[in-house]
Amino acid sequence: MILRLRDITVKKEKNTILKGVSLDIPSGEFFVLMGPTGSGKTTTLRIAGLLDTPDTGDVLFQGETVPRSGKRLLKTRRRIATVFQSPVMFQGTVLENLEWGLKIRGLSKEETVSRVSRIADLADLNELLSRDASTLSGGETRRTALARALVLNPELLILDEPTTSLHPSFRKEFLESLLMLHRETGTTFLMATHDFTDALAAGTMGAVMRQGEIEQQGSIDQILFSPRSRFMADFTGTGNILSAVFCGNMAETGGITVKHTGSRQGRGFIAVPPEVIVLSRVPGVTSERNRFQGTVSSLERKGLNWTVTVDVQEVVFAVAVTTGALDELEIQEGSPVWISFKASAVHVY
Repeated sequence: MILRLRDITVKKEKNTILKGVSLDIPSGEFFVLMGPTGSGKTTTLRIAGLLDTPDTGDVLFQGETVPRSGKRLLKTRRRIATVFQSPVMFQGTVLENLEWGLKIRGLSKEETVSRVSRIADLADLNELLSRDASTLSGGETRRTALARALVLNPELLILDEPTTSLHPSFRKEFLESLLMLHRETGTTFLMATHDFTDALAAGTMGAVMRQGEIEQQGSIDQILFSPRSRFMADFTGTGNILSAVFCGNMAETGGITVKHTGSRQGRGFIAVPPEVIVLSRVPGVTSERNRFQGTVSSLERKGLNWTVTVDVQEVVFAVAVTTGALDELEIQEGSPVWISFKASAVHVY
């Protein structure tokens, strides 16, 4: 692990901003810290970047506890680079901005030229090197700030909401640039975002925060496909979240019985992702343990695909369907259909 946070607590006045936060950031990963606005992401990043000191808890970098003051703290801080949400350019050209940190660290002219040349090429900044930094667009400024941090050859790069307010078309391009730079430099990335699509586009591992606590952490696939709470299911857009009464591996909801793979008693919730539901016009023969007859109540285009809403007794299911499949099914509002899904696809909370 390149970075570990252990039971970090931060208080400001009467408010507790972080409540015993623990995180493990493996070396070489693109780790995405997610959560809604005000969940504590920026405060966590500042602790991780050794820019702020927690009230309680420890920060471990490369297995060693980082002291709260002194030369070792400063030395460790130089191994980490942080790019803030609204980066500020220094006076001068883009080239001078890239050279700034290297000159402060006393690198030779040859090493400075070598590093700047490599990162400028990777970040596609060669045509901007002679431009005055004050004339850059928002996207160009963020790309320059990213390169200015990477040229320092940090072991950990921290990015605070780097895609906020970017135009959608440039946002995709910027995320692709982040992925490429992560791959080419081998630097560990720690990025905060409130948008789960950023994590899907770039992340390998991540964590979700809620009200100053870690709700869930693990691989991006684990967070997306195995949310562990109602909040996580909502945040990741799992869909079809239904209140239920449990009896063993059965969940009663809205007049139907849904089978799942666990064993539970009492009340709670189930979630069935729209993508795991199979839609058909006839019952057919299927291995899915859950199969219900319903009626199509609406069809809505979602980009290249469709969301078909199916009423099954008192339950409303959203089903993700491709355009091709929709054409084959020849369905419309009011059409009788069957839906089916595996017990293992049902999340229980």
